[in-house]
Amino acid sequence: MTKFFLRWAINVIGIYIAVLIVPGIDFTGEWTGFLWLALIMGLLNALVRPLLKLLTCPLIVLTLGLFTLLINTFIFMLTTNIGQSFGIGVAVDGFWSAFLGGLVVSVVSIVLTLILKDELKGRK
Repeated sequence: MTKFFLRWAINVIGIYIAVLIVPGIDFTGEWTGFLWLALIMGLLNALVRPLLKLLTCPLIVLTLGLFTLLINTFIFMLTTNIGQSFGIGVAVDGFWSAFLGGLVVSVVSIVLTLILKDELKGRK
């Protein structure tokens, strides 16, 4: 259960940093909106992402993994669209803003996972 909360916190931090850094992403809601967006993104990463990777496996191999960036963009756009439908005050201006937002969330996730790798594995 601790692993779930750490992953959730990593997503919250990644989305928060993406909102701060990327100019086309606007957030006008309360701070709890970040918690909901991270939960939505976590569910999409757990349910939709494996299916997308399976269906686009030839493209991922052909582009040497770069197509994964488009999958990240799609997940980020889908997260914000679902968030908007639930009334969370988030807006993404277009493809490039979503691309950069997905990239920022991915980089933050990689860095924080490397820092917290012992806690995520369950060893202390």
